[in-house]
Amino acid sequence: MTEVPDREAVGTLLRHVLEVLDGDVAAVYAERGLADYRPRFSPPLRVLVADGPLPIRDLARRVGVTHSAASQTVAQMARAGLVELTPGADARQRIVHLGARARELLPVVEAEWAATSAAMRGLDDELPVPLAEMLHAVLDAVRRRSLRQRIADAGLPTPPPA
Repeated sequence: MTEVPDREAVGTLLRHVLEVLDGDVAAVYAERGLADYRPRFSPPLRVLVADGPLPIRDLARRVGVTHSAASQTVAQMARAGLVELTPGADARQRIVHLGARARELLPVVEAEWAATSAAMRGLDDELPVPLAEMLHAVLDAVRRRSLRQRIADAGLPTPPPA
């Protein structure tokens, strides 16, 4: 295991935690012969199962990511044969549909999701505050007052006009 980032390097620490957690979930898929399946595929896959075909913009909103992030994930999923894209109402819109391979893998993905959710509840029992609860609290706090504003309030001088 790599060394843990400094406590002051919060962004690096968050990325490190995500890499550790996602790496373990990816290893679970690899152990089941699905080395090309990424943990980031499960939220869009689950939304498509629940809601049916969606434009990328709506899929992004339902998953809680940017349009750009959803577009990149959908492209990776299409390369893995998990989704198919069809034209939407205009040339800019693409509709995402579950592919046959995704339907095939759904029992494995659903089982992993349930097991991972149970594992996270167990991990939460070891933490002072459940991880998702803390992350939502962070998002709420920076929505109220951005980190950028907090940095300015901490005394960083405003740059001179260009």
